[in-house]
Amino acid sequence: MTPSSSAPPAHPSAPLPATAAQIEAALHAALAPTVLEVIDESAAHAGHAGANAWGYGSHIRIRIAAPQFNGLSRIGRHRLVYDALRPFIARGLHAVTIETD
Repeated sequence: MTPSSSAPPAHPSAPLPATAAQIEAALHAALAPTVLEVIDESAAHAGHAGANAWGYGSHIRIRIAAPQFNGLSRIGRHRLVYDALRPFIARGLHAVTIETD
């Protein structure tokens, strides 16, 4: 399914999952990356734990490089990314793979 599909939410008040474009915009705003690729791998996880009925917004791969990463450990870089993603966790973002340069 795609973001334009009409799959019913798990609960009527449940927020729609985030799109890759929304996640990309949030990362641009928070980190001004020099390299950014956001890949939604949710469809490949259909039926797995954490997958949702829409088929998007639950499993994301992020490839990112940003000036703020200079001098930080991998854990420090990941913390910055997760801080930017915090609003999406409540919207069903379940799994994030982060590749930093």
